[in-house]
Parts: sequence; structure tokens; C-alpha cells
Amino acid sequence: MRQVALAALVLGLGPALAEDRPAVVLPTVDYANTRFSALDRITPGNVGGLKVAWTYSTGVLRGHEGAPLVVGHIMVVHTPFPNTVTALDLDRDGKILWRYAPRQEAGVVAVMCCDTVHRGPAYQDGRIFLQLADTTVVALEAETGRVLWTVQNGDPGKGETNTAAVLPVRDKVIVGLSGGEYGARCHVTAYDQATGRRVWRAYATGPDAEMLVDPERTTELGRPIGENSSLESWEGEQWKTGGACAWGWFSYDPDLNLVYYGTGNPSTWNPAQRPGDNRWAMAIVARDADTGVARWVYQMTPHDQWDYDGVNEMILTDQDVEGRRRRLLTHFDRNGFGYTLDRATGEVLVADKFDPSVNWAKRIDLDRASPTYGRPVVDERYAPGVTGEDETVTGICPGALGAKNQQPAAYSPATGLFYVPTNHMCMDIEPFRVTYTPGQPYVGATLTLHPPAGTDRTGAFIAWDNLAGRIRWSIPEPFSVWSGALATAGGVVFYGTLEGYLKAVDAATGKELYRFKTPSGIVGNVTTYLHGGRQYVAVLSGIGGWAGIGLAAGLTDPAEGSGAVGGYAALSQYTAAGGQLTVFALPER
Repeated sequence: MRQVALAALVLGLGPALAEDRPAVVLPTVDYANTRFSALDRITPGNVGGLKVAWTYSTGVLRGHEGAPLVVGHIMVVHTPFPNTVTALDLDRDGKILWRYAPRQEAGVVAVMCCDTVHRGPAYQDGRIFLQLADTTVVALEAETGRVLWTVQNGDPGKGETNTAAVLPVRDKVIVGLSGGEYGARCHVTAYDQATGRRVWRAYATGPDAEMLVDPERTTELGRPIGENSSLESWEGEQWKTGGACAWGWFSYDPDLNLVYYGTGNPSTWNPAQRPGDNRWAMAIVARDADTGVARWVYQMTPHDQWDYDGVNEMILTDQDVEGRRRRLLTHFDRNGFGYTLDRATGEVLVADKFDPSVNWAKRIDLDRASPTYGRPVVDERYAPGVTGEDETVTGICPGALGAKNQQPAAYSPATGLFYVPTNHMCMDIEPFRVTYTPGQPYVGATLTLHPPAGTDRTGAFIAWDNLAGRIRWSIPEPFSVWSGALATAGGVVFYGTLEGYLKAVDAATGKELYRFKTPSGIVGNVTTYLHGGRQYVAVLSGIGGWAGIGLAAGLTDPAEGSGAVGGYAALSQYTAAGGQLTVFALPER
């Protein structure tokens, strides 16, 4: 019952919905983004007996990322655009209680990068919060679906859209933005949960006051970032179209009162057009939840030349490091390095490659006395734009979709390991000059994706030791693993595959224990919950996202989808478009 107590304490579950049942009120499972469930009724010894308990069709045929919420007797299921939200009654065989079907202009789809995915709503204090594709932030009454308030967070006419989940923290709901491929100047914003009033907004680039940074107190690697740290890293006014969008995940430490997230690529993809470090794109940011002021920042990929967005989840753990307990943040970046930081200070403790094919950088400089401490040691052979525009650089690993994309990893305190869905894909890229026009693509590069030399597989599911910086075990997969992982106290880890398999493996060894083929490719995140004394496992299947954009959108040109159509052409032999929730359980005794 610890999980119930934690959810009720932290997120304020109302008695009408809580009913002493474990709740899944965040798409990340908890504030720490561990994606760990304390439920233990499904074990390595019995998981092979899982059966489909029931299913639900969403009625939408695009990429189904994210996961359902479970609050008391209500399961909340979301869809990609048009972002329908449906409440199902778990006490009455999934009967539909209410449905929220927002009206959005169809034109927003044309300015959404990499599919029309949505990573789900969140719940707190009787309200369900989400941000729609057109950036409208919505608060719904959880029992009825009634709209309590809405507020516009961005402008799709400028290429500003949304695919991300939101984070309710205390009396605020925190939201990000998408649009880096359209030259948006992105921000993170906090709204009052009760009214929708804007409390604070922090831009990713620009003047210090607009970024909510203090030049003397906001630090990077223990040093004050200094005045105008962003402005000085861009040429002229390029920061106004600089991207650096926070379209991934948020986490929160209630003791430090800090919200953590990552920022995406600078605009354009053509590095020759934007000399400098381009701060604070490609960075991890820690902000005070009440004021939005940045406590610390850390830029992982200065002057990004590869589209290695830094938006993947920040997983918060407390672990022993060299004999003392430390508050840690572990992050698996698209650039292929797994980072372990002190989340109070931003100090980098570990940074190692979690995919052996990574070649764009030789290592991360971890010598604290070095003037390049924390920066990558780039291999210039794999650096686009160094020799000029309109020249192709080949064999860069990872490709632009990263050694891991937004699909969240999981952490088990029982094993001390992180379970990471990864991509095993490289690229050839050619940057070219592009002109900024509001609402039009501002990319400036063409690329093709392909597996590393000597293999035809493009994915793996790995167990990672964040203190040693090494892989403990690895499961090769024919395609990138685009599903989020789930670790459980029962010693079982779940994940899904692009072909559509839900898989269960032993948390200690990686041995496969169970698989089931769902109707479509899985890019959703596995979740588990307790109902009527039984533990259930649920996952959305519906091929899509960047890796599955060809099937989701009916694309056939290999160059479309920024090279993903060609890179994943064989996927069409294994699955097709769909939108379904599949719920599993052990047979009743």
C-alpha cells in the first residue's frame, strides 16, 4: 500500500477516486520518472501465464505514445491528434464514463514534426491536465470530463505545437512546447491549476530576464553562468529562432523543489548558419518550481551538429557514491551518452556510451580541472558543417533520432539497474542553407538512416549501471525499441517492440519470460495497476512516432520522415496502423 500512500500524499487524490487503490496519476509513474511499480503479484515465476483480459479501440490510426492513467475505478486513455481523452470504468468492464473530444484546426497536423503523437495527460486534486497539439492547455474535471479552463500556450502559425505530457506540481501545472524544426523560440511555462493563470514563463534562449536565470546564482558545473550567457553564444539575433524546445518529459524533486527537463535542438539543423555554442539548446535545466528561476544548467551537446535533442527523461534516484549518499539524476541522451549528475549541483559524475556504435564523440571530458570539463571530445570526421555546406558526412552514429529517443527508461531500486529502450541506427547527413519563414520548416539538412556497418538490427533493450557507466546485459532487437519500459517490484521488466510485441524479461538477467503480439506496433509505455485484487498490465499499441512515421502517415519515399521511411522500410512486413489498448492479467484462481 506504499504506492497508494505516496500518490495520495504527493498528488492529493480525492476520496471519491482513491478508494485505497494504487494509482497511476502521472505518465512517468512518479515524480522521479523511475517508471517503477511497487506491485509484485506478477513475478518471473508466473508472468508466462498472462492472458488478455480486455481491449479497447481508440478509433485513431496514428502513433500511440504515452500510457493510460488509473485513478481509483477510472482509467483515462488518450489518443494522438485530435487528442481525445476517454474515461473507462474499471468496475464495469471498461464502460465509457465520459469522453473529451477537443476541436482543433486540422492545419496543426502539417506543422507537427515526426507524427501526431501525444504522451498523455496527468492527474492531481480531482483534475486531469493535458496540452493539446495546438498548444491549448486544458483542465478537466476527472469525474465528469467537464472542461474547467483552457489557455493557449503557443502559436501553431509559427510552427509551435505540442506532443508532450504535462507535470502537475503543488498548485501549478508545468508545460513545454514543440517547434524546433520551425524556428520557434521555445519556453517552459507554469500555470495555476485552479484558474489557468500564467505564473511564470522561462524561455530557452535570449536575455537573462526572459530565461529566468540569475547570472551570479545560476550555475553550470558549479560555476556561475555569467551575464547574457545565451545571447553571447548566438550570432546576432539568431536566438529569436533558436528552437531549444522542451518537448520531452519533466521530473520533480519535492525536497529541493526543483523541476528538471531537457531542451532540444537549435534551429536550423545546418550548423554553419549558427556559429557558437547556441545556449541553452541541448541542455539539462533545473528550475525552482515556484519561481521558475534556474538553479543550474548543463549543456550536453554544445553547437549541436547532429539533431541530438536533449529532451529525454531525467530519472531521479538516491544512491551511494564513493561511500556517501547522493541525490542523483540519470539521463540517457540522444547523443548516445548515459549521464549521471548530482541533481542538487549539476556536477557530472559519469558520462559513458550506452550504445557501442557511438562515434561522433570519443568521450566526455570529466577532468574537473580541465577548461573543457563536461564537454564532448568531438571526432571531426563525423561533424557536419566543418568542411562547409552541401557536403555529405557519412557513417555518423547515432543517427538524428538518437541512440535513444523520447521512449522512457525505467529504474528498479531492487536491482539498482536502469532498463533502457535504445536505437541502433546511424546516418548520412548533408546540411544546406535555409531561410527562416514563420510557420515553414526551418531544417536545413537532408539525411538517410541506416544500421551500423556489419549488422541489420536497429535496436536493443539494455540494463545499465549508472554508477559504473556500463551495460550489464543487452537484448538485441530487429528494430528500434520505441516503447517505454516498466520495472516492477515483482522482478519483471516490461517493454514493447515496433513489430507489436509486449515482452516481459527477468530484471536481473534479461531472460525473456513472456511475449504477446498486439494488433499494431508498440510505441506506447507499459503500465501496471491493481484492481479487484488482481494486478493488470496495460499498453497502447499503434505504430507511429519518428521510427514508425512511414506506416502511420502512409509515406513511401525513403527520404521522407527525415530518412525514417527508408530506415524502417522492412517494418511494413510485420505490422500495420492501429490504435488499441490491450490489458493483461493472470488467470483468476
